[in-house]
Amino acid sequence: MAWDFTTEPEFQEKLDWAKEFVTERVEPLDLLYPHRQFYPLDDELRPIVDPMKQAVRDHGLWACHLGPDLGGEGYGQLKLALLNEILGVSSWAPIVFGTQAPDTGNAEIIAHYGTDEQKKKYLQPLLNGEVFSCYSMTEPQGGSDPRLFTTRAERDGDEWVINGWKYFSSNARTARFIIVMAVTNPDISPYKGMSMFLVPTDTPGLDVERHIGLLNEHRDEGMHALIHYNNVRVPAENLLGGEGDAFVIAQTRLGGGRVHHAMRTVGICQRAMDMMCERALSRETQGGILAEKQMVQSDIADSYAELMQFRLLVLYTAWQIDRYKDYRRVRKDIATIKFLTPKVLHDIVWRSMHIHGALGASNEMPFGSMWAAVPIMATADGPSEVHKVTAAREVLKAYQPSPDLWPTEFVPRRREEAKAKLAARLEHSIANA
Repeated sequence: MAWDFTTEPEFQEKLDWAKEFVTERVEPLDLLYPHRQFYPLDDELRPIVDPMKQAVRDHGLWACHLGPDLGGEGYGQLKLALLNEILGVSSWAPIVFGTQAPDTGNAEIIAHYGTDEQKKKYLQPLLNGEVFSCYSMTEPQGGSDPRLFTTRAERDGDEWVINGWKYFSSNARTARFIIVMAVTNPDISPYKGMSMFLVPTDTPGLDVERHIGLLNEHRDEGMHALIHYNNVRVPAENLLGGEGDAFVIAQTRLGGGRVHHAMRTVGICQRAMDMMCERALSRETQGGILAEKQMVQSDIADSYAELMQFRLLVLYTAWQIDRYKDYRRVRKDIATIKFLTPKVLHDIVWRSMHIHGALGASNEMPFGSMWAAVPIMATADGPSEVHKVTAAREVLKAYQPSPDLWPTEFVPRRREEAKAKLAARLEHSIANA
């Protein structure tokens, strides 16, 4: 049995290169081209971004979440977690490294469940970084609860006909295709009566009613859509996986996505922590620097403790996924890091922003996008409350109720049991003397 918290020297070299590369070459894109990450490259950006993507490929860090047979490096979730800590500080970095959401999750389920033709038509362009994709599951009336979904897909000869509404379909503005979750058999459990479909965005009847932006975005920059599927027809071969497999496919996708959000959040929190400590050592008030004030020291200590605990749980969860190759087996810890993500992000970003005073609340510091990510992380891929329930249920599976009225740790009974054990040992010792 061995415990080790070190990274292999060869991969650490790659991480060191990635950190410098993101700082020196990628972060300038965040400042000069905000909200352009998910748009196709134009004549201005292509000469800048394409060589950067090639440099990532040359260093063996492109699409690390996928195996070599799919164009990735096959490093697994643990190494991806270490890399995502670096990429999380930049909005452009996941694009440059081929690990951006929602494309990573979409690529993963096409890789697992797609036919050879589907992989050629939809997966390969994603892996090459040529197109963007969209995941369309949430509905206006039902949120993410599949039991309330009403979007239907009905078989009509060699086609499926999709009708219904989907809300907050991520990346719909620039996506080349959409993965749609729809009810195919309303007479059975929704967990077995829904299916997934690959729908090109130029399909007739796919009507984007409006685009929705996030808290820190202008309305015209919104990348999440309200979509009306109005008699959308797709060939039968556009069914992803088998009929009725949507829930299983969704769990495969969302399990990985939840972990990836947590990985990147570690990086954001570390950046906020770095900013907090720098400010504490730089700013003087009330006769001394902030770092000498006990309330500030308390904030720094609390932030460090939260970040280290959270990071270790994220890494442990990633390690389990690599070891067991089964998201369901790791469900408890995936749910736990999911509901911890917005809490830890909230606490550390708030303290850092507060220590910066008025400057922290201004648009001359990057706290705005960090702060806006808190409620987003609390709802993306399922609300925190749902994941707390999941974690609690998984924890309780390892326990049993007490056999009678009294708890198993009831001291009077344990004392009597201890007396009986000691008496038996004494009797045994006397008999063998």
